[in-house]
Amino acid sequence: MSPILSAISGAIRDLLKFKLIWIMVWPVLVAVLLWLLIGWLFQDSLSELVFLGFGGLGIREWLEGQAPGWLAYGIQWLLYILIFIPLVIVTTLIITAIFSMPELINYVAKRHYRGLEHQSGGTILGGIANALYAVFIYMVIWIVTLPLWAFGIGIVVPFIAAAFLNQQLFRYDALSEHASHDEIKQLLAENRFSLWNLGLLTGFLQYIPIINFFAPVLTALAFIHYELAHLEKKRALKPAAQTSVDVDNSA
Repeated sequence: MSPILSAISGAIRDLLKFKLIWIMVWPVLVAVLLWLLIGWLFQDSLSELVFLGFGGLGIREWLEGQAPGWLAYGIQWLLYILIFIPLVIVTTLIITAIFSMPELINYVAKRHYRGLEHQSGGTILGGIANALYAVFIYMVIWIVTLPLWAFGIGIVVPFIAAAFLNQQLFRYDALSEHASHDEIKQLLAENRFSLWNLGLLTGFLQYIPIINFFAPVLTALAFIHYELAHLEKKRALKPAAQTSVDVDNSA
């Protein structure tokens, strides 16, 4: 089994454990309540933006002149839902990355990687800075690629954006407690392409109804499994490589 599929399967097995239910639920609840509160506080401004958008697309006149009132109202609420769901998912990912990762790392390491020494190469400030950078670039990707939607190519944007956000949010934190600073740099450089692939696969899950409820914690667990497995393998190979160097020097 490839390392990526092995990481995802390990994440799924861990996700089925009763102990992780609250870790999975509370970030979603916080994200939902946060965006419901924001929507309620700024509902007039949001309605105005929606109608401005309808005007820009040229369908406002049609809605006002020909469509029944209930249809216009329904389209407006459908648009709210389509915006609300991605916002909740992204916010849940960020909350999971910042607040839930230490507990998830501890859980996975105790069950699957007991022999890994803690070298604490990452920092809390580093994790927060990494999360802010991830969100900023994620927003830039959406803004820069908006014209692509006019040509139909925009359909790939959500998956590219999700792949970037997932791998950027979780790759650093997954190693921060166990790897040294140098090991973090080396592993992230060596596995750049694989981390993007893992980010893309877990990104797909965020667009599948019901499954997207579990996607943030599943994504975090998958990256923890992937990174710790690679760290364990790298450290296991180190003594062999050092022995080889010592033999060459003695010769």
